[in-house]
Amino acid sequence: MAELNITASNFENEVLRSDKPVLVDFFANWCGPCKMLSPVLHEIAGEYAGTLKVGKVNVDEQRELAMQFQVSSIPMLILFRNGKPVAKSVGFRPKAQIAAMVESAR
Repeated sequence: MAELNITASNFENEVLRSDKPVLVDFFANWCGPCKMLSPVLHEIAGEYAGTLKVGKVNVDEQRELAMQFQVSSIPMLILFRNGKPVAKSVGFRPKAQIAAMVESAR
């Protein structure tokens, strides 16, 4: 399953009302560590298909969402469960750390 493009208009439906946990990646196209993280998130989206949604928020295009979640450094991952943030990670992380974060929220 591909990552979802999360915007202010679909955030409530895709993230807050999701029946599955949602891993949201706050990123920018010009960010080097964000580019390194992208294939890792793609793998996680595939491995957890059906039990986890992976969404991406472009902070340059979705400034209100970035401000709402106090994104001051990217990449920033926030894991939502039942509409609430339950885990957060800033900066590039190896796949094993991200998978552990996802597992801890199950």
